[in-house]
Amino acid sequence: MNDPLETARRAPERRPRQSFELEETGFNEVPKRFRKFYRRWRGPKDKLAPNEALCPVCKVVIRSTKELRAGDRVYCMPCMSRLELVEENGVLLAKVIY
Repeated sequence: MNDPLETARRAPERRPRQSFELEETGFNEVPKRFRKFYRRWRGPKDKLAPNEALCPVCKVVIRSTKELRAGDRVYCMPCMSRLELVEENGVLLAKVIY
């Protein structure tokens, strides 16, 4: 007899995160070595890539070298907010932690 409580639970297989190479965007509100991790939001027609999140406080796009997923935490240097990414209705949103 197979007892479901005694069998090891297996985590669902997840695909590895994509990697991205970031280039300079001309964002000059942070020190030079961090400029490639931020860019300006271009309005409602602007599409976010899988490695980008929009800061709800200052409307700056935060960029990462790896694909962002729900549960990840990011830091917005221009407004000094700490954010956690959550998925709502199939869209990745940043929520302020503090």
